[in-house]
Amino acid sequence: MKILVTGGKGQLGRAVARRGAAAGHSIRAVDVDELDICDESQVGRALDHAPEVVINAAAYTAVDKAESERDRAFAINATGAGNLARACSARFIRLLHVSTDYVFDGTSTRPYREDDPIAPQSVYGASKAEGERLVNEQRGIVVRTSWLFEQKGPSFVHTMLRLAKERPVLRVVADQHGCPTWADDLADALLALAGIPRLDSIYHYCNAEPTTWHGFASTIIDIARARTKIACERVEAITTADYPTPAKRPAYSILDTSRIAALGIVPPSWRAGLATVIAQELG
Repeated sequence: MKILVTGGKGQLGRAVARRGAAAGHSIRAVDVDELDICDESQVGRALDHAPEVVINAAAYTAVDKAESERDRAFAINATGAGNLARACSARFIRLLHVSTDYVFDGTSTRPYREDDPIAPQSVYGASKAEGERLVNEQRGIVVRTSWLFEQKGPSFVHTMLRLAKERPVLRVVADQHGCPTWADDLADALLALAGIPRLDSIYHYCNAEPTTWHGFASTIIDIARARTKIACERVEAITTADYPTPAKRPAYSILDTSRIAALGIVPPSWRAGLATVIAQELG
């Protein structure tokens, strides 16, 4: 397939380009220096290359900063997504748009399904929710994911590895529940979806095995300690109230992946991907 990837220099964009090329697809990965999705004319020119599929990995992802940069977050996550959706619809090009678990309010007691009501609690979440609406309005396909990490970062994994070299104790929130997702696994899922003729409007994809940020951090430290000498001796569990942030995070954002699994795209555990990333990072 001939695939255009936006946000090509980000974690997911790099992974899609790498995995897509390895699978034999013709990949053109662009970032804002080549294609600003907020600019309708640039979007139109980019699609004149006639890709069969566009995977939109371009996003404003600075969750806390978005609270003071609302206009910029909405420009990229909503207006930009809408520009792509309209242009793709007009040219009969399939659009796969990546969204987030942060569109949910975090009050559920079971994994969120695609048709559950959304109620974002942050500017970032609200901007992504509006992007979803604009994409679905033009028959584009939304793929929600969560807690993304990749070999080059920046990500929670890389932050923990850096701090582990400096501090004997790491204090990490233990009352926010979700699913880490290796960018390579998500990239493979997106590429698989791209080749399926008939799709629903929204899918969830995250790696299997829910955890907390504390649980994730503890595993990161355990793997790192087995490979090299680090300063960190323990990971201390704290509450969200102990670590206030400008943006409110959902306390529970585990995603139900049954719909995408029914297509034969079954998410594996995040542990194998994490071990790979840490091995690459620590050499």
